[in-house]
Amino acid sequence: MSSLSTSAGSSARLNLAAFAGGFATFINMWCTQALLPVLAANFHVSEAQTGLTVTAPLVATAMAAPVVGLISDRFGRKKFIVGAAVLLLVPTILAATAGSFDALVLWRFAQGLLLPFIFTITIAYIGEETSGPTAARLAGTYMSGAIFGGFCGRLLAGLMTAGFGWRAAFWAIAALTLVLAGVIAWMLPKETHFRPQYGLRRALRAFPLHLTNKRLLATYAVGFGVLFNLVAIFTFINFRLAAAPYFLGPAALGGIFVVYLGGVVMSPLAARLANRFGRRRVMAVAAPVCWAGLGLTLAAPLWAIGLGLLLLSSGIFMQQTLGTAFVSVAAREAKSTAVGLYVGIYYIGGSAGGMVPGGLWHAYGWPGCVAIACVVQVAMLGCALRYWKVA
Repeated sequence: MSSLSTSAGSSARLNLAAFAGGFATFINMWCTQALLPVLAANFHVSEAQTGLTVTAPLVATAMAAPVVGLISDRFGRKKFIVGAAVLLLVPTILAATAGSFDALVLWRFAQGLLLPFIFTITIAYIGEETSGPTAARLAGTYMSGAIFGGFCGRLLAGLMTAGFGWRAAFWAIAALTLVLAGVIAWMLPKETHFRPQYGLRRALRAFPLHLTNKRLLATYAVGFGVLFNLVAIFTFINFRLAAAPYFLGPAALGGIFVVYLGGVVMSPLAARLANRFGRRRVMAVAAPVCWAGLGLTLAAPLWAIGLGLLLLSSGIFMQQTLGTAFVSVAAREAKSTAVGLYVGIYYIGGSAGGMVPGGLWHAYGWPGCVAIACVVQVAMLGCALRYWKVA
């Protein structure tokens, strides 16, 4: 076990830094998801166009993540995590001052280019600086921060928009990002087990190695499905709940994401259960939880929809914790590059989740979105049961 895991003080600092890294990333990533009806009205664009404020950072993240892995494998960990957290302030502030919808999408894209420097490298850092159950628990802590950040980003944006307008939402998120960057800089211990990989050619050789690793490919498929489902369900549910008979405003739509807090509990629990029973058994439980949640969202009462979203988010975040933690286990070498590929494919899944269900939404309404999410869950479960074996 690494030196970081043997010191109680270092362990506490590492846990806080990992939580702050996840929080800082996802408070920025998802902040517009509760604002789509407001942005459509403000900029006089269609509902489909407002979805670009969600998909733009996802596409940018998918593009940048593999490159981030290469850079980090050569030059280190902490300096990039802290630097990206500080630089993230720039596009966030520029988004608050955007004069057109195109400019807003551009600055959201710029945010997405920086975010992988925080979470991709943090995941690689965890895999290198800790081991065994400690690494699994720390991955759960990181995921709890990510989930809580995703919830707070949507809720804070919704509340600020309802009271002061959508621009105030970005200013508030920028201020909170600055605080979190300070926490990461202060609390994250400098890496001690990092060994630089010299030469681009050597780094590039890791890509075919990863892409022929069946355990990694299965994990990438699970990651694709996780974000596909999250984006598909939590994007189109906004349009359903903003329309008749619910007519929810931005603050109420932001409040719907309180269901994310189920993931704060379930992520560390999933890590502990995986240590005890194995990842495949936990995955075999998480998938039916997701199906049950999706089924409940088809009901009319708002309380049933909320309960369904709670079950769905709890199950999905269990799956996300399992997949994230397994990347470093399944990768034979160049772990940061493996994580970069995982993150890239993960966010390609999110981009697809924001676009693919659009046709189903217009043709079949909410049941069409639920149907495709269920099919994706079947594929995820099959990949995990077949290939999530520890060699």
